[in-house]
Amino acid sequence: MDEHELMGKMKISKAVAKMAIPSVISSLVTVVYNMADTFFVGQTGDSLQVAAVSLTNPIFILMMAFANMLGMGGSAVLSVALGEKNELRAKKTSSFVTYASLIIGIVFAAVLIIFMNPILTLFGANEQTCEFARGYTFHISYGAPFIIWSAAASFIVRAEGASREAMIGSMIGTIANIVLDPIFISVLDQGTAGAAIATTIGNVLASAYYLWYFLKKSRVLSIHWKHFTVKEGILKRACSSGLPTAIFSALMSVSTIVLNQLLVVYGNDPVAAIGIVFKANMFITFLQMGLANGVQPLLGYNYGSGDMARFQGVERYTKKCCLVAGVIATVLYFVLREPIIRLFISDEGVVSYGVEMLVAYMLSGPVIGILFVNMNCMQSVGHAFPATVLSVLRQGILLIPLLYLLRALFGLNGVILGQSVTDYIAVVLSIFLWRKIRRSLPSGAGAE
Repeated sequence: MDEHELMGKMKISKAVAKMAIPSVISSLVTVVYNMADTFFVGQTGDSLQVAAVSLTNPIFILMMAFANMLGMGGSAVLSVALGEKNELRAKKTSSFVTYASLIIGIVFAAVLIIFMNPILTLFGANEQTCEFARGYTFHISYGAPFIIWSAAASFIVRAEGASREAMIGSMIGTIANIVLDPIFISVLDQGTAGAAIATTIGNVLASAYYLWYFLKKSRVLSIHWKHFTVKEGILKRACSSGLPTAIFSALMSVSTIVLNQLLVVYGNDPVAAIGIVFKANMFITFLQMGLANGVQPLLGYNYGSGDMARFQGVERYTKKCCLVAGVIATVLYFVLREPIIRLFISDEGVVSYGVEMLVAYMLSGPVIGILFVNMNCMQSVGHAFPATVLSVLRQGILLIPLLYLLRALFGLNGVILGQSVTDYIAVVLSIFLWRKIRRSLPSGAGAE
């Protein structure tokens, strides 16, 4: 099957399934991957080590901010290029994403190693958790180039229509991490440092797989230096298209730091609990994010080819899928809320906080997918700025002040409700902004 048949002709439900299912699996694999460190560290029974992993979580999120900017932005540019049958531009885009990822990763590693102590102090580490946090940070830092490129490459491979191969790459890293975590954490008694070592090795293996795919299997993707360029609008378009997702991730890192600083006042148990809840709740969020991200190549291709009727069909069908998946996942999590927390740790203080926090974070679960689909639609039609505004609001300008306001009004309960309140506001705004943009598009794109 050629890419035109999949992207432009196949029945919408089948095309969405073919693109979205591997993306959802990849996203859920990412969730398992992110859960693995917290889960295996939790098996030590040491809440301080769990808290240390929670405190260093913004580092990984920030790496994903860069990976998402390059991956999502490059995917948007690549999808349009493929829709226009411009293979040379596709090669230049994939090469740009590769070398930009590696350069950013090297700079990231240097900054982490040189400024480790002030960074961890900023994150809220105290004398009880600092040494554990240092071990994790050091070993995750030199893995930064591999972590960023393997994540960005998965988007690029998926944009070519190779969703299965993108899923395989993600699974290689995750399976390696899950297998190595107990070895390094428990058998070799490396604790939090062992979790970081396992994560780095997993991403090195995933990067090796994507390298093989680019060199041996792909028809249009390239990592050759001769194709690398920041000209022809590639740098500008890739970064601007990926900026909303990057800002979303970067501000998630900032808000996580703020959240940890607010919670550490109540002790290390709430910090450990929020780390577990954050990872556990990723299942609900990434399930719907995977659906939205999976259809982005379909949206970009059909916009590039001028088929706006099919673009809208993909949009509507994906939103229905997100809503159904969000409701089912949220109900399941509510029923199993305490067993989910106990899966990570048995400490009663952490469990008590964790159950309360998980319920609060689940409140926006049924509808958050609408936000992700609307943001991807905006990016696919070249309207990156409104999507950027939504990202800034959801994870920064609105969330952080709300955290302080709600804490002043309701104490700890207010802090843990901040994310869900912000999510609902962002969903409503995304509906308003996307409808306004859609009406301005050609070929009846404004029709409901």
